[in-house]
Amino acid sequence: MQSRPASLSECPCARTVETVCEWWSLLILRDAFRGLTRFDEFQASLGIAPNMLARRLKHLTQSGLFERRLYRERPKRYEYLLTAKGRDFFPVIAAMLAWGNRHLAPEGVSVLLAGRVSGQPLEPILVDAASATPITSDNVALIPGPRASEQMRRHIAAQRGLRPLCPSHIE
Repeated sequence: MQSRPASLSECPCARTVETVCEWWSLLILRDAFRGLTRFDEFQASLGIAPNMLARRLKHLTQSGLFERRLYRERPKRYEYLLTAKGRDFFPVIAAMLAWGNRHLAPEGVSVLLAGRVSGQPLEPILVDAASATPITSDNVALIPGPRASEQMRRHIAAQRGLRPLCPSHIE
Protein backbone atom coordinates (compact mmCIF):
# COMPACT_ATOMS: atom_id res chain seq x y z
CA MET A 1 0.00 0.00 0.00
CA GLN A 2 1.32 3.43 -0.93
CA SER A 3 1.92 5.80 1.99
CA ARG A 4 0.11 9.12 2.01
CA PRO A 5 1.38 12.56 2.96
CA ALA A 6 0.23 13.53 6.46
CA SER A 7 -1.89 16.31 4.96
CA LEU A 8 -4.00 13.63 3.22
CA SER A 9 -4.07 11.29 6.20
CA GLU A 10 -5.35 14.10 8.41
CA CYS A 11 -7.77 15.56 5.85
CA PRO A 12 -11.43 14.86 6.68
CA CYS A 13 -12.31 15.04 2.97
CA ALA A 14 -9.69 12.42 2.08
CA ARG A 15 -10.87 10.19 4.93
CA THR A 16 -14.48 10.50 3.75
CA VAL A 17 -13.54 9.69 0.16
CA GLU A 18 -11.64 6.64 1.34
CA THR A 19 -14.63 5.45 3.38
CA VAL A 20 -17.67 6.12 1.20
CA CYS A 21 -16.82 7.64 -2.16
CA GLU A 22 -16.83 4.56 -4.25
CA TRP A 23 -19.63 4.45 -6.84
CA TRP A 24 -21.49 1.50 -5.34
CA SER A 25 -21.04 2.64 -1.74
CA LEU A 26 -22.75 5.96 -2.43
CA LEU A 27 -25.63 4.25 -4.21
CA ILE A 28 -26.00 1.67 -1.43
CA LEU A 29 -26.18 4.51 1.10
CA ARG A 30 -28.69 6.36 -1.09
CA ASP A 31 -30.86 3.24 -1.22
CA ALA A 32 -30.55 2.72 2.53
CA PHE A 33 -32.04 6.19 3.03
CA ARG A 34 -34.88 5.09 0.75
CA GLY A 35 -35.57 2.28 3.24
CA LEU A 36 -33.77 -0.68 1.69
CA THR A 37 -32.10 -2.95 4.26
CA ARG A 38 -31.71 -6.39 2.73
CA PHE A 39 -29.08 -7.78 0.39
CA ASP A 40 -31.61 -8.84 -2.25
CA GLU A 41 -33.28 -5.38 -2.13
CA PHE A 42 -29.97 -3.61 -2.77
CA GLN A 43 -29.10 -6.08 -5.52
CA ALA A 44 -32.47 -5.67 -7.27
CA SER A 45 -32.32 -1.86 -7.02
CA LEU A 46 -28.75 -1.50 -8.23
CA GLY A 47 -28.23 -4.48 -10.53
CA ILE A 48 -24.88 -4.98 -8.79
CA ALA A 49 -22.98 -8.27 -8.86
CA PRO A 50 -23.47 -10.20 -5.59
CA ASN A 51 -19.73 -10.40 -4.85
CA MET A 52 -19.32 -6.63 -5.30
CA LEU A 53 -22.39 -5.90 -3.15
CA ALA A 54 -21.08 -8.22 -0.43
CA ARG A 55 -17.70 -6.41 -0.45
CA ARG A 56 -19.25 -2.94 -0.33
CA LEU A 57 -21.68 -3.89 2.48
CA LYS A 58 -18.83 -5.47 4.45
CA HIS A 59 -16.72 -2.32 4.04
CA LEU A 60 -19.58 0.00 5.01
CA THR A 61 -20.34 -2.20 8.03
CA GLN A 62 -16.68 -2.32 9.12
CA SER A 63 -16.55 1.48 8.68
CA GLY A 64 -19.47 1.82 11.10
CA LEU A 65 -22.11 3.11 8.68
CA PHE A 66 -24.23 -0.05 8.83
CA GLU A 67 -25.06 -2.57 11.51
CA ARG A 68 -25.51 -6.11 10.20
CA ARG A 69 -28.41 -7.87 11.90
CA LEU A 70 -29.66 -11.44 11.47
CA TYR A 71 -33.33 -11.51 10.46
CA ARG A 72 -33.67 -15.18 9.44
CA GLU A 73 -31.91 -18.19 10.91
CA ARG A 74 -32.43 -20.74 8.09
CA PRO A 75 -31.02 -19.92 5.71
CA LYS A 76 -29.05 -17.19 7.46
CA ARG A 77 -30.13 -13.81 6.15
CA TYR A 78 -28.98 -10.40 7.31
CA GLU A 79 -30.27 -6.88 7.00
CA TYR A 80 -28.12 -3.79 6.98
CA LEU A 81 -29.37 -0.95 9.15
CA LEU A 82 -27.92 2.53 9.11
CA THR A 83 -26.11 3.42 12.32
CA ALA A 84 -26.05 6.95 13.76
CA LYS A 85 -22.80 7.45 11.81
CA GLY A 86 -24.54 6.25 8.65
CA ARG A 87 -27.58 8.47 9.22
CA ASP A 88 -25.22 11.42 9.66
CA PHE A 89 -24.26 10.95 6.00
CA PHE A 90 -27.74 11.99 4.82
CA PRO A 91 -26.89 15.68 4.30
CA VAL A 92 -24.16 14.61 1.87
CA ILE A 93 -26.66 12.55 -0.15
CA ALA A 94 -29.18 15.43 -0.05
CA ALA A 95 -26.52 17.90 -1.24
CA MET A 96 -25.53 15.56 -4.07
CA LEU A 97 -29.17 15.22 -5.13
CA ALA A 98 -29.64 19.02 -5.13
CA TRP A 99 -26.36 19.63 -6.98
CA GLY A 100 -27.24 16.97 -9.57
CA ASN A 101 -30.67 18.55 -10.10
CA ARG A 102 -29.12 21.99 -10.48
CA HIS A 103 -26.25 21.06 -12.80
CA LEU A 104 -26.84 17.65 -14.38
CA ALA A 105 -30.52 17.59 -15.34
CA PRO A 106 -30.80 19.57 -18.59
CA GLU A 107 -33.95 17.61 -19.51
CA GLY A 108 -35.56 18.49 -16.19
CA VAL A 109 -35.57 17.32 -12.60
CA SER A 110 -36.89 13.80 -11.96
CA VAL A 111 -36.47 13.52 -8.15
CA LEU A 112 -36.93 16.19 -5.46
CA LEU A 113 -36.68 16.25 -1.69
CA ALA A 114 -39.93 17.35 -0.05
CA GLY A 115 -41.12 17.95 3.48
CA ARG A 116 -42.83 14.82 4.84
CA VAL A 117 -45.66 16.86 6.36
CA SER A 118 -46.03 19.67 3.81
CA GLY A 119 -45.14 17.75 0.67
CA GLN A 120 -43.48 20.93 -0.55
CA PRO A 121 -40.14 20.66 -2.39
CA LEU A 122 -37.10 21.48 -0.28
CA GLU A 123 -33.82 23.06 -1.38
CA PRO A 124 -31.00 21.80 0.86
CA ILE A 125 -28.42 24.30 2.04
CA LEU A 126 -25.55 23.95 4.48
CA VAL A 127 -25.82 26.24 7.50
CA ASP A 128 -23.78 26.86 10.63
CA ALA A 129 -25.46 25.12 13.57
CA ALA A 130 -24.82 28.02 15.99
CA SER A 131 -25.85 30.99 13.83
CA ALA A 132 -27.96 29.39 11.05
CA THR A 133 -25.81 31.35 8.58
CA PRO A 134 -25.52 29.65 5.19
CA ILE A 135 -22.06 28.21 4.63
CA THR A 136 -20.57 28.98 1.23
CA SER A 137 -17.05 29.07 -0.21
CA ASP A 138 -17.31 32.88 -0.05
CA ASN A 139 -17.77 33.10 3.73
CA VAL A 140 -15.64 30.31 5.21
CA ALA A 141 -11.96 29.70 5.79
CA LEU A 142 -9.95 26.61 6.64
CA ILE A 143 -7.97 26.83 9.87
CA PRO A 144 -5.95 24.17 11.67
CA GLY A 145 -7.80 22.11 14.23
CA PRO A 146 -6.44 21.41 17.69
CA ARG A 147 -4.83 18.11 16.58
CA ALA A 148 -3.33 19.42 13.31
CA SER A 149 0.27 18.36 12.72
CA GLU A 150 2.94 20.86 11.75
CA GLN A 151 2.73 19.55 8.19
CA MET A 152 -1.03 20.17 8.13
CA ARG A 153 -0.55 23.66 9.59
CA ARG A 154 1.98 24.47 6.83
CA HIS A 155 -0.35 22.98 4.22
CA ILE A 156 -3.25 25.17 5.38
CA ALA A 157 -1.04 28.28 5.67
CA ALA A 158 0.10 27.82 2.05
CA GLN A 159 -3.41 27.60 0.60
CA ARG A 160 -4.62 30.22 -1.87
CA GLY A 161 -8.36 29.69 -1.44
CA LEU A 162 -10.48 29.51 1.71
CA ARG A 163 -8.02 31.76 3.53
CA PRO A 164 -9.00 33.55 6.74
CA LEU A 165 -9.44 37.30 6.42
CA CYS A 166 -7.72 37.59 9.77
CA PRO A 167 -4.23 35.96 9.58
CA SER A 168 -4.16 35.47 13.36
CA HIS A 169 -6.31 32.34 12.92
CA ILE A 170 -3.36 30.48 11.43
CA GLU A 171 -0.83 29.63 14.07
